[in-house]
Amino acid sequence: MSESDLQDLMSVNGDQEVTKYLPYGTWTTPEDATAWLARMQVLQASGSGVQLVIQEKSSKSCIGTVLLFKLDEVSSRVELGYVLARRNWGQGLMKEGLSAVLDHCFESAGLRRIEAEVNPENISSNKLLSVLGFTLEGRARKRWVAKGVAYDTNLYGLLAPEWRTSAS
Repeated sequence: MSESDLQDLMSVNGDQEVTKYLPYGTWTTPEDATAWLARMQVLQASGSGVQLVIQEKSSKSCIGTVLLFKLDEVSSRVELGYVLARRNWGQGLMKEGLSAVLDHCFESAGLRRIEAEVNPENISSNKLLSVLGFTLEGRARKRWVAKGVAYDTNLYGLLAPEWRTSAS
């Protein structure tokens, strides 16, 4: 992730349909992108997370992001967040990208558990997590407030042995 990625990511996070279910506002100005980059740099510097970009192979443009955050080293767990440009939905790209990230998290980084929270109305994201082997562990009622609305979140978890089983 670098400042050169911001122009591409502006078109991703500047799309209200893309950010509809996300807990942050749609980017409307270049300053929104710059502020986001500053927050991600602080997160990475603190050691509590890492922001990755998804790059399209052919054009080398950034078409999305994957965030690993709230790293708990003692419990060997992390939370997962992701976003993908609308023009790339339905092509299996996020599944491909997240599979590589999960491989790294469980195999190289030695994590034990990965968690994700998803708005129940975000059917595609809920389906993706299930396809990747995540287990729906429950629902937190009115957990998040975004864009002035409180909403429930589905809570998902994936353990390292489950990933090894679902990935084979």
